Amino acid sequence: MKKIIMLICLLHVWAASFTPSQAQCPGENVAFTDGEDLSYKLYFNWKFIWVTVGSANMNIKHTTHQGQDMHRCHLITRGNKMADRLFVLRDTLVSIVDDQLVPYYYRKGALEGDRYTVDEAWYSYPGGQSHVKLRFKSHKDEITRKEEEYKECVHDMLSMMLYARSFDASDYKVGQKIKFPMVDNGKIEEQTLIYRGKKTFKMEESKTKYRCLVFSFVEYEDGKEEEVVTFYITDDKNHLPVRLDMYLRFGSAKAFLTEAKGVRNPQTSIIK
Repeated sequence: MKKIIMLICLLHVWAASFTPSQAQCPGENVAFTDGEDLSYKLYFNWKFIWVTVGSANMNIKHTTHQGQDMHRCHLITRGNKMADRLFVLRDTLVSIVDDQLVPYYYRKGALEGDRYTVDEAWYSYPGGQSHVKLRFKSHKDEITRKEEEYKECVHDMLSMMLYARSFDASDYKVGQKIKFPMVDNGKIEEQTLIYRGKKTFKMEESKTKYRCLVFSFVEYEDGKEEEVVTFYITDDKNHLPVRLDMYLRFGSAKAFLTEAKGVRNPQTSIIK
């Protein structure tokens, strides 16, 4: 379950294709508001049977940072008692962005098995450039620091998610690849998504049906493309992540949205 926290975040990162006029890429938030609270249930395929192995929760609240009013996004993922016998998972992420969805701070504390790591990033924008100060604490308490400057937009998993939720994918073509830079584990790496089109599906353990946009997160090894996760985003102004199918090296897992509170826009993607 080591990659689940990243994949939960990537479930939200559905359209991060930039054509910025300046490095910090200010945008207009049309998808969420302070007070939004999303809950998920995590499943794992165990000997051909799907069993519940944990939960995840993400909420967005108002905060003050550097004397400015901002949004604080908090995501926590944890395994249940059964999963703990195999692999302990307690990951907590925090990201702070301003009203234009520009990131200013990121932290990920990850307890995975018997290893605890802390990943932090501080953003500033001197001269219109993206300046990122990185700090990573390994499970051996070794600390590495670096500072990097980019002309392009730089985001972490949560700030990217918040920014991308306000994008319009109406002109996307099936098979289109979307690349974006992301902070993780004390470095910045490029990630790739592929748009797969639209699909309607019925939510697990529910009669609710959603009209969704479908994307794949892929990795490349020895020049070969490997699909890591397929995810489903509601085809409405909220762009809520409602389903995640994960293809892991040790099996397969799924995540389903179980509750959504404080949603900003009408959920017009629900099919009655």
